[in-house]
Amino acid sequence: MQTEAAVLWQRHGEWSVEPIELDPPKEGEVLIRLAASGMCHSDEHLVTGDMPVPLPVIGGHEGAGVVEEVGPGVSGLQPGDHVVLGFVPACGKCPSCATGHSNLCDVGATLMAGRQMDGTIRHHARGEDVSTMVCLGTFAHYTVVNQASCVKILDDIPLDKACLVGCGVTTGWGSAVYAAGVRPGDNVAVIGIGGIGASALQGARLAGAEMIFAIDPVELKRTLAPSFGATHVAPSVEEAFALIEQETWGHMCDKVICAMGVGSGAMMESILGLTAKRGRVVVTNIHPIAETDVTMNLMYLTILEKQVVGSIFGSANIHSDIPKLLKLYREGQLDLDSMITNTYKLGDINQGYQDMRDGKNIRGVLVYDS
Repeated sequence: MQTEAAVLWQRHGEWSVEPIELDPPKEGEVLIRLAASGMCHSDEHLVTGDMPVPLPVIGGHEGAGVVEEVGPGVSGLQPGDHVVLGFVPACGKCPSCATGHSNLCDVGATLMAGRQMDGTIRHHARGEDVSTMVCLGTFAHYTVVNQASCVKILDDIPLDKACLVGCGVTTGWGSAVYAAGVRPGDNVAVIGIGGIGASALQGARLAGAEMIFAIDPVELKRTLAPSFGATHVAPSVEEAFALIEQETWGHMCDKVICAMGVGSGAMMESILGLTAKRGRVVVTNIHPIAETDVTMNLMYLTILEKQVVGSIFGSANIHSDIPKLLKLYREGQLDLDSMITNTYKLGDINQGYQDMRDGKNIRGVLVYDS
C-alpha cells in the first residue's frame, strides 16, 4: 500500500514528508493505522548524529493507533484493537524478559536496528529500502511493526495522549520509580524538564518524594514544572546547588535524574555535587556516542558511596507499565494532557522540532487525520 511518512535522508537535514510504499505484515507482524505520535528528542538525535542510525530512516517511536491487519502467527491482537507501540519491544521469553528486565529484551535489541526479525524491511521510498526508528517509524500514517512492540489498551483512552507512554512518559516515570528507586521522604532533583523530565517529576511525586527540584534553563519549563510535582526550580545545576544545600540543610538530594536533551560528560562532577551520601545519579538522557571523556571524582564514589547508573526506557516493562500508567491517567493521578504543549500535522514536523529546539514545548505531538 502507499502512505505518507517523514523520512530523514541526510544528517543535519530536515524531515522529508513524502509518499512511501509499505509491504503487508509478514510472520509475527502487524499493520497499524496511526492516530498520533509524540515528537521525542531521541528522533532529533538521528538528525544530529548523536545516535548514528543508518540513513535513510523513517523517524518516530512514540505511537498509538489501531490494528488494521495481522500477519501469520500473531496472537493476542486483531483488527480494531487500540494499541500503544512500545519504544523497546519485549518478547517476554528471552533471558532479560524472563528475569524482569524486558527493557533489555534480546528481540528488542534486534528490532531496534530498524529491520524486521528476518532482516528485511517493509518500508520503501524513492525506489530503495528505508529503515524505521527502533523498527516503529511512527512519523507516518501507517506502519508495520513486530507484535512484540504492541501493547493493547482500552478503547476509551485518547490515542493522542496514549502515544506519550510509548517512550517519554514511561521512561521518565520509570527513571524515578525504578531506576532511581525514589522512596517516601526522599529529596529528588530532575535535570531537564522536557517530556522525560516532566514525567520523572510526576514519578517522584507519586513515589512520595518530599522535595523535588526541577532544573532547566528555559523559563517556560520552570514555570510548568510545579504542575508536574516540582517543589523548587532552578535555571542551572550551579544555581541549584546553593538552593538544594539550603533547603536540605546540607543533606543534598537522595536521587538525581539526568533528563537533558543531550548529556555532557563534563557536567557529571557538578551533578554528583547535588547528590547526598549514598545518593544515586540516574543517567537517562542520551550522550553523543562519540563522547568518551567524563569528569568525575571517583574518590567520592568510594568514600561517600555515591552511585551512577544508566537506564533505558526507565528500566520499565512495556506490557505491565504502559497499562499501569494509562490506568493512573484515567484515575487523574498522572497528567498527560498538560504535557502536550502543541500539536502538529505531519507536514509541520520540521516546525515542531524547531519549537522543541527553541524551548517552546514540553512535548509536541503529531496528530494524524483518520
